[in-house]
Amino acid sequence: MVRCLVFAKQWKMCRLPSSITAVLSRSAPLIIKRSRGRAFQNMPCSSQGFSTSTSCKQALALERGFHPMSWDSFGTWLDEPIVLPPRSTTSSVFSFKDVGCVTETGRRKQNEDRYSFARLSDDTFYFAVFDGHGGAAAAEFCARHFGHIIKQRLTCESDLEFVLMKSFLQIDEVFSKSVYSLGEIPSAGTTATVALLQNETELVVASVGDSRAILCTEGRAEPLTDDHTPRRWDEKERIEQSGGFIDWNSAHEPYVNGKLAMTRSIGDVQMKTFGVIAQPEVRRVKLHHSKDSFLVLTTDGVSGTMENQEICDNVKRSQDPTEAATLLIDQALQYGSQDNVTTMVIPFGAWGKYKNSLIASSFGRIVIAAGRWS
Repeated sequence: MVRCLVFAKQWKMCRLPSSITAVLSRSAPLIIKRSRGRAFQNMPCSSQGFSTSTSCKQALALERGFHPMSWDSFGTWLDEPIVLPPRSTTSSVFSFKDVGCVTETGRRKQNEDRYSFARLSDDTFYFAVFDGHGGAAAAEFCARHFGHIIKQRLTCESDLEFVLMKSFLQIDEVFSKSVYSLGEIPSAGTTATVALLQNETELVVASVGDSRAILCTEGRAEPLTDDHTPRRWDEKERIEQSGGFIDWNSAHEPYVNGKLAMTRSIGDVQMKTFGVIAQPEVRRVKLHHSKDSFLVLTTDGVSGTMENQEICDNVKRSQDPTEAATLLIDQALQYGSQDNVTTMVIPFGAWGKYKNSLIASSFGRIVIAAGRWS
């Protein structure tokens, strides 16, 4: 009572208009609930929004039980935070259906390039490109059977590097036997660049010949293969130690025994005694899908006319992998490629993250392309 008199003396009188009093009386059962605190306890009546009509005692009584409507309307306040269970999801950073692959004959009479890709198990995917020479027989054989050979080996061996190494040697042996069974020794052979992706993060690439695998990580091109040509001193040395020789043509391009532009291949039965082998070089990469955008597999009809970074930059301009593969094919032909052209683009988690502006061709590139077209 003394407190109310002090308030009345200092702030005259605490009264509410009759209209507000009527509203409060009707809504009091709804808004005057369990008190959660005393936010207004030590404040004078007028500063709490009360001015006239009711006595200060009534106002204080309302104040003690009053809690803003908005507080209760948002639900119950808890003493401890709610700990949600771990989120389970079936989403994937890699989609097999999004792989883009395009092959064209180009300026050759027939297309000796081949490609294949498949899902070998729930967590293992297979991708490959083959650039045939001396006919399409070896490339066609690999496109049909390589995936099956790898799948069989995966049933009894978990090391992907070992699986690829043995699979290359096996398919070369099987193809050679099939050739001999025909009673003739044709000159057909092929490059082979094969990639296995397991658990969406383990990437293993193996290759023979000069078809390339390029990983785009943080916007930069990272080559995962090395061309097997007589230009490499270690390859040249093996050929010569095996009784072969290197001949350079008028365009200053080296050939094994003047016939074969590569030092490793599948097939080329006649060249096996001269140091041409089917044993691949293998590389393993741990993918980081926040940084790695895509993998490109391409035959030398494309990589022979475009640098690795140029290939990577052109893919980054594209909306989807199929468009990217088509763009690379068109670009290589525009630059004057005289070979079959094949490109496969496999997207990863950072697809589209490191886009760059359109790339202008250099003056030198334009001059070279113009010379090839003339």
